[in-house]
Amino acid sequence: MTKPTYHIFVCGSFRATGAQGVCHKKESAQLLQYFDQEVTDRGLDGLMVSSTGCLKTCDDGPVVIVYPQNVWYKKVNEEAADAILDAIEKGTVAEEHVLA
Repeated sequence: MTKPTYHIFVCGSFRATGAQGVCHKKESAQLLQYFDQEVTDRGLDGLMVSSTGCLKTCDDGPVVIVYPQNVWYKKVNEEAADAILDAIEKGTVAEEHVLA
């Protein structure tokens, strides 16, 4: 496997107790699939998408983090996902979706 240039983490909101948090209830699993499909469709070979456990920012979920920039995005839906991927392609940040 080649080390990715960018890594997108989508909060899966799974907790050590086995409970599922807010992001999961707000369909973050479908969001993960959407990111994965868009990355493939756009031919973004240097980009990896993964799910995480709970990121403890439930009020702002679904939360997405992009590394190596360490940019946290809030209330991500498919429209925001497209903006995030567009920004990655341009080497910028989708400022309107950033978690302050």
